[in-house]
Amino acid sequence: MNLIHKNTFFSSMKSMQCNGKLISFNKPLVMGILNLTPDSFYDGGRYTNTKDIVAHVNNMLNDGADIIDIGAVTTKPNSGKVSVTEEMKRLEGHLKIIRKEFPNALLSIDTFYSEIAKMAVDNGVNIINDISGGAFDKEMFKTVAQLKIPYILMHIQGTPQNMQNNPHYDNVVSEIITYFNHKINQLRELDIQDIIIDPGFGFGKTVEHNFELLDNLTMFSIFNLPILVGVSRKSMICKVLGVNPDKALNGTTVIQTVAMLKGANIIRVHDVKEAVESIQLLSNLQH
Repeated sequence: MNLIHKNTFFSSMKSMQCNGKLISFNKPLVMGILNLTPDSFYDGGRYTNTKDIVAHVNNMLNDGADIIDIGAVTTKPNSGKVSVTEEMKRLEGHLKIIRKEFPNALLSIDTFYSEIAKMAVDNGVNIINDISGGAFDKEMFKTVAQLKIPYILMHIQGTPQNMQNNPHYDNVVSEIITYFNHKINQLRELDIQDIIIDPGFGFGKTVEHNFELLDNLTMFSIFNLPILVGVSRKSMICKVLGVNPDKALNGTTVIQTVAMLKGANIIRVHDVKEAVESIQLLSNLQH
């Protein structure tokens, strides 16, 4: 069976405007993760001072990252809540430095608070990445409309505090497609056009749900919007292989490769170099 479908690896969506910059989807893009958190599931606490943060961003960009995704709140299962004030404190100074050091980099902010989104954009961030799909802050969609920048719309069942307690779907693929249809209509009504969709691997899904989503990822092309996939070192890999996140790079590369063959336009990763190499190799299939 040929895993490569027409208009998947090489997308029919050519580009998206991003604060005056043009994002091209002629091939998958790599979004490198910058966690400014003390407790993320894989690299929490590694990047807390300016020197280490700048070095990590520099390394990811040199390795070929197209976007740097900056987050200051862990959203791993059963994580505690962090206030807007605390998230602001973790982010504000660092965002200014990152933008100053890397003036041409595309930056996204991983937050579900509209106040944080606005602050980040005021400090040079180009994309809003919201795990809640606007559900955790009723002002988020209005704020995105005012800011006029691309918005990553993710699916989550529940909240990070309870999402893995007992996730249930009658049909995970069709229910998430219905969710996207509803949310995209809400965004369109506010004249938000630049939307990226993310099925939310690991956010209120069992291992079986995650693999069902992966197997049917091409179905999300119905929206003709870029598809983001974030599976890097997650439990769908660790539980199947019986490893911890530190040992999950090989499994991550395999799952990300399948996702790209099935239509992922952006892959959100901890390990940029390996992801870029995967894309380089896959590109040679298209001749």
